[in-house]
Amino acid sequence: MKRIIIICEGQTEQAFCNQVLQPYFADKVNINYPTIKKTGGGIVNWQALKYQIETHLSEDKTAFITTLIDYYGIHKHHGYPFWEEAQKMNDKNLAIAKIEEAMLAEINPISRRMFFPYVQLHEFESLLFSDIDVYNKSFEPDEFLDYQYLLKTIEENENPELINNGSETAPSKRLSKIIKGYHSDNENMKVFYGSALAHDIGLIKIRQKCPRFNNWIQKIENI
Repeated sequence: MKRIIIICEGQTEQAFCNQVLQPYFADKVNINYPTIKKTGGGIVNWQALKYQIETHLSEDKTAFITTLIDYYGIHKHHGYPFWEEAQKMNDKNLAIAKIEEAMLAEINPISRRMFFPYVQLHEFESLLFSDIDVYNKSFEPDEFLDYQYLLKTIEENENPELINNGSETAPSKRLSKIIKGYHSDNENMKVFYGSALAHDIGLIKIRQKCPRFNNWIQKIENI
């Protein structure tokens, strides 16, 4: 069975891999999903992530390596290739594709073919806006802070990945305004709600609504 190592930005992504991706790929691909080592979870500068990628590639030459990190958390000081140029591009799908290409180009050519980077547009939590029905089934009315804001967010974003990266309007910030108990700055709550909602929405629905994410899953299926 083929193996893939998904380097996760944090515990939320790691829980998603465990509860959603692992069962889906159980009979197809053996998945491991460590967090970023240097921080134990949380975005890190490019050179540190590159080191971890190349370490995995050198330690197991039969395993494919990919990433599950957010574009939202990357800033200039992190030193990601093509990041500054990407800020000037209106088409963020294309901008992130260029960042991924630049990341790949900096990996050791000897093992580069075993690596395919993935950067989530804009934030992992965007996937959680793929199905309004799950919110209706999972929460009682008094568990919502602002149900109308949830409806508006989903109605205005047929592709949830396009929910923007504003400091108050990024997906995780919106969830803080919608669900009682969810706090975007509390990792435990982010992990709990993130994994539970993703599990209940299901990979099929998420793939239908989120084209960049779907393309990444297709790459995993085709390794």
